[in-house]
Amino acid sequence: MGLMDTLLQQVTGAMSADSVEHLQNAPTGTLGQCITAMFHSDQTPPFADMVGQLFGQSNDAQRAGMLNQLLAAAGPALLAQAGGALGASLPPGTTELTPEQASQFSATDVHAMAAQVQQANPGVVEAIGHFYSEHPALIKTLGSAALAIGLAKLREHQQA
Repeated sequence: MGLMDTLLQQVTGAMSADSVEHLQNAPTGTLGQCITAMFHSDQTPPFADMVGQLFGQSNDAQRAGMLNQLLAAAGPALLAQAGGALGASLPPGTTELTPEQASQFSATDVHAMAAQVQQANPGVVEAIGHFYSEHPALIKTLGSAALAIGLAKLREHQQA
């Protein structure tokens, strides 16, 4: 049985400590592809919903890392025209947030930011997928159904 089969079996069952350990031991690149596939699936909630949920479960350092991925994907043009939480909370010229700054954002703020950035730069989905592959314990907060979809899609892709 291959790694993907093992992970798929673990995820489709209850997310036990063993399945989280399997996820944590999966190669980061493989897990990043899986998470990206999950974000792209029409069988999971929209990307912005899942990012907001993950943000809400993250610690301040993880929040800063994820927001910095969004900032990098947004680029200066989008940041210059950004309204709402993103535009209002960034000092001019800011390209990277600290954990303290990231703690000021809500999951709702991040949801709006993720939707806006995804519309301007669809490549952000892959960047966030790879970011969260470095924090696999957080992915369990999306639920086993979402992970099963992502893993199944990756498995299909690998078998093609």
